[in-house]
Parts: sequence; C-alpha cells; structure tokens
Amino acid sequence: MSTDIRIKKGLNIKLKGVAEKSLFDLPRTDVYAIKPTDFHGIIPKLTVRVGDKVKAGDILFYAKNNEKIKFAATVSGEISDITRGAKRRILDIRIKADSEDSFKDFKKINPDKLDAKAIKEHLIEAGCFPYFIQRPYDIIADPNNTPKAIFISSFSTAPLAVDESYAMRGMEVAFQTGINAITKLTNGKVHLSVDGREKSFFDKTENVEIHRVFGKHPAGNVGIQIAKIDPINQGEKVWVIKPQDVAIIGRLFLTGHYDTTRVVAIAGSEVENPKYFKTKQGVKIEQLHNQCVFSSAQEMRIINGDVLSGFWVRKNNFLSFYNTLISVIPEGNHYTFFGWMPFTQNKLLSMSRTFFSWLTPNKEYDLDTNMNGEPRAMVMVGEMEKVFPMDIYPMQLLKATLVSDIEKMEKLGIYEVAPEDFALIDFVSSSKIEAQTIIREGLDLMIKEVG
Repeated sequence: MSTDIRIKKGLNIKLKGVAEKSLFDLPRTDVYAIKPTDFHGIIPKLTVRVGDKVKAGDILFYAKNNEKIKFAATVSGEISDITRGAKRRILDIRIKADSEDSFKDFKKINPDKLDAKAIKEHLIEAGCFPYFIQRPYDIIADPNNTPKAIFISSFSTAPLAVDESYAMRGMEVAFQTGINAITKLTNGKVHLSVDGREKSFFDKTENVEIHRVFGKHPAGNVGIQIAKIDPINQGEKVWVIKPQDVAIIGRLFLTGHYDTTRVVAIAGSEVENPKYFKTKQGVKIEQLHNQCVFSSAQEMRIINGDVLSGFWVRKNNFLSFYNTLISVIPEGNHYTFFGWMPFTQNKLLSMSRTFFSWLTPNKEYDLDTNMNGEPRAMVMVGEMEKVFPMDIYPMQLLKATLVSDIEKMEKLGIYEVAPEDFALIDFVSSSKIEAQTIIREGLDLMIKEVG
C-alpha cells in the first residue's frame, strides 16, 4: 500500500547532457581516498600512519567527540599519504590500492536474527554508521540515539541526477537486506519515497512504508518528503540514508565484507558521451574524466555532485563519500552586454516571464556558472516562496539566521531544513545570496547554542 504526495511548488531545471543508460566498469585506479572534509563537524582521530597496510573495512579514523562514529578504508592497500591543510587539518587519507581488494571479515549474518543493539554494533564496527544523516542539523547520526523514523528517497529531481532505479540494477537483494537491517534501528517506520511518474523495483520493497511522490524539483529532496510525511518537531530526530548506501549495508550482512562498490554518473553539457560507471567509493575524479570525451570549445567546471548543491573540484580530487554524480558544465567567465534587457539572453532559463523560457517547458539548456548579476539586498518579491514547498517562510528564516536570532529561527522552522533544501533559492533569487551557506551557518549555531 502506498500513499501519494504531490509537490506543487518548485522548478525543474533541464540541462543538456543527462547520462545515457549505459553502464561501464571503471578501470581500477592507483589511489583512492577518504576525505574527513566530507563529514560536517567531524574532527578526525587517526588510527593509521603512512606506510600501514589496510584491508577494505579497516578503520582509518574515528570522530574525536564520539568514538562510535568510525570511518573505514574503501579499498585494500597501503596508506600512501595523509594530506593536511591549514592548521594541520586533515584533508584526505590516500590509499595506494592493491590490484584486487582483500576484505576484513565481518562474517555473514542474517539481520532478521539480530536485535537493534547487535545490528547497531555491527554497523559501527564496519564503519557503516556515517551513512546515516540526522535531521535536524544535517550531520552524521549519533549511534547513541534512536530516531523516530528513517527516510530514504529513491530518486532525485536535481539537474542531471542519477537514475537510481537504473544505477541499482543487480543490487535489489542487497537493498532489501539493508532495509531489513535498518528497520530495527527505529521504533517508528522506515519511509521509502519513490518517483510517482514511473515504476521500479523500489515499489516492491518490503518492510517499508512507500510514498509515491509527484512534482517539480525539489520533490526528490528527502527534507521536503519529511515535511510532508512526518515533520520534525523540537526535540525529535529522524535519520536519512541514500539507496546505494542501503545496498552497501545489505552487502555487509550478505557477504561479511565492507564493499563500497557504487554506480556513478558523469554528466553535463561539456561531456560528449555522458554515461554511468561502476567503481569504488573515493575514486579519483581524473579516472572518470579520462573515460569520457569533453568539449574543447571553452573552459569547463567540474562539480562534485549536482549543479545546485555540489562543489567545484579539480581533476586530481576524489569522489566525495556521499556523491554518485560528477557534473561538468561551461565556466561562466564572460560578460553579456546589456544582459539585463529582455531578448538579449534567450538561452537563459528564468523564473521571470521577461525571458520567455516559460513558453518552452521541455527545452534543455546549456547553462554556465555565470551568476548574471551581483549580490544585492533581499527584496520581498515572492521568488523564494514560488520554489520552496515547505510550510516555512524562507526569506524570513534567512533573515533571522543572518542576525543569529535563535528564538525566531526556531519559530520559523530551522529544525526542519537542510542546506540542500535552499539550493533552488540560490538559483532563482535575484538577490544572488548564498542561501545554502547561510542555512549551514545557522544550523551550526543551533548545534552550538541548543545542542
């Protein structure tokens, strides 16, 4: 039995270069890395040194403020480098990979025969607990807590998003096994949101409550789904996890191995043959880059994640812990003369009817990174409200966050949001504010002052 959720507010951004549904095995690279910077608020405490030999599943570091939050090696090999930045902050731990992985044995276990405590301990020891993200605050979940519910969004509506139902072909058994395990971690329900526009194997998942979601972006954001299904009140906690990460947990129970195999897409208008690759977590982006043909007409920007909530990287960086998408779009290092005038930028997608993009809703755009304007004052024009489907006043929340008014932030719904929920506001707002950054700083303030 499923329930329907319809999201009326939002905006679909259709970009050129969606990955073709063709899957290739990515050749094994020489170096993989896990980056502590992927885990917000985590101060790493290392358990390895350069030169140490590790197996896939061996613990590399744990959180200084919570030793139960452990992070494991994604491949086997030798610790080749521990890169540090300013103030000796650890940027990444690099592993010179073996030709084939050897795994730490965690033993095959049927999760149906374990209680919540045993499953939690098993996940902690294998380094799988960082896959659970807590709302509020959008941080790694604390193993000492029990959430009121667990949420999984099986699809994304972001530009160039990975088709998870295609990417997870062959992972169906592992996904169901992972579901069977995580259902015991909550006293409430496990909510699985599926794309209402099409059928997939997710519709047949057992031990979950299925919700069919319809609507424009950000309908695929788990934060939007939580707000519609079971909103977070003060003092409550829910956990969220991504589908491919559920499959990793399932493989742990099925095989006894911490196997981080995942399917990654490289897409965007600058990629001439965008496609999917099967690889390991922490792969070098250059390895993905070398497998595709790119446009040589102009400079390009490589984004670790989607174009709205991802971040700019170089080719010598590594795939982030939670990402399954590399987006490549043109760099916006140009100026358009009289760009503010109508009819001068017909290639632009705009919420304003001045540019007539509303007449071609199915058109695919070749957008670059140009902001087409400069930061300016926030004006009450209703732009944010048109694309923000939560029962929250986004502009008022942003203003309260900017002045660090904790009481108003609580009343305006800071506990219900995460930075990605404001990504579309970054795109449509004529004020050119960094809404995601403001919300992230606001959440950090709430962690510090409220806890």
